[in-house]
Amino acid sequence: MSEHISKQFDADLEAIRSQVMGMAGLVEEQVRLAMQALASGDVAIINKVIEQEMQVNQMHVKLDDMCVHMIARRQPAATDLRMVMTVIKSVEDLERIGDKAYRICKRAKNIYESGRLQVPRFHDLNHIADLALDMLSNALDSFARMDAVSASEVIRADAQLDQEYQALHRQLITVMMEDPRSITLILDILWIAKAIERIGDLGVNVAEHVIYLVKGQDVRHKTQEEVDRVALQ
Repeated sequence: MSEHISKQFDADLEAIRSQVMGMAGLVEEQVRLAMQALASGDVAIINKVIEQEMQVNQMHVKLDDMCVHMIARRQPAATDLRMVMTVIKSVEDLERIGDKAYRICKRAKNIYESGRLQVPRFHDLNHIADLALDMLSNALDSFARMDAVSASEVIRADAQLDQEYQALHRQLITVMMEDPRSITLILDILWIAKAIERIGDLGVNVAEHVIYLVKGQDVRHKTQEEVDRVALQ
């Protein structure tokens, strides 16, 4: 009986992990499609991201419910409990990333419906989106492989994203000051740039959860040196 319960518990945990990775793949696609929508103004792409937002929300609720039932039925301890808590926190961050992608699409729709056919500094905007997506993808890979060291590298990458975001922010402010007619458009682009930067931050959150899962230590608010030390233990 004990072996049967243990096998069922492992199967339940694996089902949860699989659901998380499915949700993660959908969220990554949302962000990529949101940037395509911003580049093209394609209404079909915008509508697809909006539909995916509903799917992500449903997956979020389902995973929360699975975790609550897991705790109630199995009363997991130690590493198993950390896995469940990591899932609860990570799916919250994934849902927020999907929400950012949805809102980027809404801004893209506003931009193109107002007749503004070009997005200033789109190349730079797309570049920071690539950085944020790489961070998210690597964080999710570290979760799949239970790899604290690769998770610490995601946290390290945040410094570069922040630098490039700040540089783009300054460039956009300059464009707005030089051409007051661009103020409304630039404000939209500034909001999108901030949303992309936040996607990177949420990827960092996932990486921090992974380190907690693997090492049993909370590395939030720690220096990079401290994070690396924990990851290498």
